[in-house]
Amino acid sequence: MNVNQSAPPVPPFGQPQPVYPGYHQSSYGGQPGSTAPPTSYGAYNGPVPGYQQTPPPGVSRAPPSSEAPPASTAQAPCGQAAYGQFGQGDVQNGPSSTVQMQRFPGSQPFGSVPLAPVVSQPAVLQPFGPPPTSAQVTGQLAGMQISGAVAPALPPVGLGYGPPTSLASASGSFPNSGLYGSYPQGQAPPLSQGQGHLGAQPPQRSAPPQASSFTSPASGGPRMPSMTGPLLPGQGFGGPSVSQPNHVSSPPPQALPPGSQMTGPPGPPPPMHSSQQPGYQLQQNGSFGQARGPQPNYGSPYPGASTFGSQPGPPQPLPPKRLDPDAIPSPIQVIEDDRNNRGSEPFVTGVRGQVPPLVTTNFLVKDQGNASPRYIRCTSYNIPCTSDMAKQAQVPLAAVIKPLARLPPEEASPYVVDHGESGPLRCNRCKAYMCPFMQFIEGGRRFQCCFCSCINDVPPQYFQHLDHTGKRVDAYDRPELSLGSYEFLATVDYCKNNKFPSPPAFIFMIDVSYNAIRSGLVRLLCEELKSLLDFLPREGGAEESAIRVGFVTYNKVLHFYNVKSSLAQPQMMVVSDVADMFVPLLDGFLVNVSESRAVITSLLDQIPEMFADTRETETVFAPVIQAGMEALKAAECAGKLFLFHTSLPIAEAPGKLKNRDDRKLINTDKEKTLFQPQTGAYQTLAKECVAQGCCVDLFLFPNQYVDVATLSVVPQLTGGSVYKYACFQVENDQERFLSDLRRDVQKVVGFDAVMRVRTSTGIRAVDFFGAFYMSNTTDVELAGLDGDKTVTVEFKHDDRLNEESGALLQCALLYTSCAGQRRLRIHNLALNCCTQLADLYRNCETDTLINYMAKFAYRGVLNSPVKTVRDTLITQCAQILACYRKNCASPSSAGQLILPECMKLLPVYLNCVLKSDVLQPGAEVTTDDRAYVRQLVTSMDVAETNVFFYPRLLPLTKSPIESATEPPAVRASEERLSNGDIYLLENGLNLFLWVGASVQQGVVQSLFSVSSFSQITSGLSVLPVLDNPLSKKVRGLIDSLRAQRSRYMKLIVVKQEDKLEMLFKHFLVEDKSLSGGASYVDFLCHMHKEIRQLLS
Repeated sequence: MNVNQSAPPVPPFGQPQPVYPGYHQSSYGGQPGSTAPPTSYGAYNGPVPGYQQTPPPGVSRAPPSSEAPPASTAQAPCGQAAYGQFGQGDVQNGPSSTVQMQRFPGSQPFGSVPLAPVVSQPAVLQPFGPPPTSAQVTGQLAGMQISGAVAPALPPVGLGYGPPTSLASASGSFPNSGLYGSYPQGQAPPLSQGQGHLGAQPPQRSAPPQASSFTSPASGGPRMPSMTGPLLPGQGFGGPSVSQPNHVSSPPPQALPPGSQMTGPPGPPPPMHSSQQPGYQLQQNGSFGQARGPQPNYGSPYPGASTFGSQPGPPQPLPPKRLDPDAIPSPIQVIEDDRNNRGSEPFVTGVRGQVPPLVTTNFLVKDQGNASPRYIRCTSYNIPCTSDMAKQAQVPLAAVIKPLARLPPEEASPYVVDHGESGPLRCNRCKAYMCPFMQFIEGGRRFQCCFCSCINDVPPQYFQHLDHTGKRVDAYDRPELSLGSYEFLATVDYCKNNKFPSPPAFIFMIDVSYNAIRSGLVRLLCEELKSLLDFLPREGGAEESAIRVGFVTYNKVLHFYNVKSSLAQPQMMVVSDVADMFVPLLDGFLVNVSESRAVITSLLDQIPEMFADTRETETVFAPVIQAGMEALKAAECAGKLFLFHTSLPIAEAPGKLKNRDDRKLINTDKEKTLFQPQTGAYQTLAKECVAQGCCVDLFLFPNQYVDVATLSVVPQLTGGSVYKYACFQVENDQERFLSDLRRDVQKVVGFDAVMRVRTSTGIRAVDFFGAFYMSNTTDVELAGLDGDKTVTVEFKHDDRLNEESGALLQCALLYTSCAGQRRLRIHNLALNCCTQLADLYRNCETDTLINYMAKFAYRGVLNSPVKTVRDTLITQCAQILACYRKNCASPSSAGQLILPECMKLLPVYLNCVLKSDVLQPGAEVTTDDRAYVRQLVTSMDVAETNVFFYPRLLPLTKSPIESATEPPAVRASEERLSNGDIYLLENGLNLFLWVGASVQQGVVQSLFSVSSFSQITSGLSVLPVLDNPLSKKVRGLIDSLRAQRSRYMKLIVVKQEDKLEMLFKHFLVEDKSLSGGASYVDFLCHMHKEIRQLLS
């Protein structure tokens, strides 16, 4: 395949395809080259020395490549069968094509080599007929000697060299043998195809796992038709040309280097879409070799590429060889296919081990016994029966749990079950709660626990008869016997000190130092709180919130306010002894908003005036949290502190910090200290807060370094949130800050919570990630938990699992609701177990896997050098894919990278994690930014990490203005940007509007109300409100994107060729990054090299 040219369209397979077990389907292997020596990929794009790995002994390597030789292609129009080679027992999958093969004018004769398109292949095969002989294997690299021998003319690129074969020794010799079968010219054989092409039907989980394959340019794949003389330095078979920047959208044609001649006629024109084949859309099946042509909304991959439907033009000069980005797995395509295949039907949770639709798909959930994927997502829904098998596959077994997730309006919240004074029914031995998987026996008088197999008596008041299937006759009347998620009202036994809790309290603690007053923050905040206090969270149909509020201001000292409803004016009390913090008043500090409305309003009016002339620049921090916690302790309730803080706390007090920011530590062994807290005082303080049920949310407004790594320790360990507004200016940032504050104050929170995850025999929870504290190995303690936070749990085997019974998880969360009610929320999930690796790989979820791997890596930087963490991730990913290749994929050439169908996006997403600011910071990323992102990702859910690591890029002028739907996204690469268009890019935290330099004047006028591109203000953060369809559509789209995310995304308008464009390009994650991160294409080649080294 000529890698910079549109690939041939896929032969038709729009209809459902039968599966023929036991047949050797002609593998769409493309060019095997199975015994090609691992060639050098050129330095893996950046300053990471860990990527230069030595070849195994006895392997010869081509010289490093700086420019790969071009190759020519012969391709068949869509709908005409391409040449393929069939052994005994090959089956035809799809219609046989009787259309005669047309030969393009000037294309090379086909000779005697069959063309094998590269597509998905089934993973489990018993070859039917004799396996390929070693003579066949050795014949496959004929003509590719790396020394100076003259190579015979090769067939055109894209033609396969015989049937795919298993991997042979990479150090053997390659005698020239001509074992290629041939077909009469112009007559094509029937084409057989692998099952499960994305876009045809949703992948069936019961079919053999599908694989995606393509031939890497670095591994004995396509070559020049003829080369004479030895290779020159810098001219090898290596991966994508390293010297060529990977974001050049249309590389100029280049002459061949001196000393290498090209013989044979020039390559064929670009392929054309056969107009005689109605009804078959271009599809990206699971493969990457046989790629689709230009995808919707994408620019042409190289200048002059004729699009499908046009007539062939004159032969094109060949651009430099590079792996075609359209030929490798596209996140956009996978997301689109999943939406089309799984977005229309509700996801019914009754069946064990079902893989849910992707997080990017809108779907409805019907709870029929397993928890909704909105509450729990797993890295795999079919887990290995033994620990040996799990070690072999290296796929982490983890669940991302979001116990209080908010549901869409059309889905019902979990039912609340009240068992009265007896409380919820539990297993006597393991304490698991009653759930749909418990087995009732002896006519319903006893039940067997599904987690530990203990047999328990059913209390008389809970007894019910069984039907003829052994099910209780009231099963469907009881949520705990028929649903995956439900709540129990807890009895007094589940409460602290055996008494029911009081409703929680909110304390607003406001920094009134010089920075906070000067920036206008204090005035803005006090004004907002007057109205915001009417919207405190409330239970169900309650008329007003039960939450009480209190107020503290501080700089070097603390000011407490008495806002008792009987006072005419608020009273201030100052505590200057910050080393020994106490609360100077109890009565009147925490009040009901509606009762003390007038006094609170008066206080909020006075605070900005009281401190208007302050000159105090120093602040304290730890004593402020201490004071809030002591106030909650005195009131005997749980609650939340809202801290608004502006600077590094350098005043003399406990928790005092110094400026330790040092960029020279980056890429050294001491870099980990930048992520660790400066002092242990904050961990101790956090532990006390958790014991009291005191959660801390921190709003930071720094103008310089504030040591986020240390200040975020208490919010992190108490289940709170951190918000950061660097260089805060009221006019630019008030919308973002106030929106975040409103959402944070109004969201439903569970207080004083404890979470435990129980599992059935055979696996157990061993590791936890998120914003919480753990005092033992099983209980996750959360002073507060809201609907955005997740806890990620990793499981390991401690015994053998059984395929029949599967594996069970039960997550139980004990918490106090906003009204002060003690509750238990239960989520249950049943998973399948497998003895075949293929079943594991068929039921994985890449988005959840990436969520886990990012959290694992982001915790790793606390204790290990960043380079070590990156290398660990790459090795683990290579092991996962190599295990699949070795044990599940059908035999094919080593020159092909074969990925499991549901993991084909693992390399692109992993590369995004590796290039993220925490693991590979650019020069402009501050230490505080890295610490902030690190703690943020720790408790993100799967949907948030998905868009955070691979941002969405939406072209705005491609879709019709009247269309109400979101425009289809394009891939996050500069190649996809057209300078005549406008794009929105979002990643959950940032929102950019990129304006191309050649955008139409009418569009500029409609959006910005100026007459030309040059008059648009770069860095603009608000679009003018204009009464025209385009302006309404774009502003509506921005509002809808913001509504989908848990934090307000501030808009930044970026003009093409403007200095802000560097910031925007940082989010085009498929391209090489300035900080040295690899492009997607380069990383894929690097992964391929790693996999081949593991296999050899």
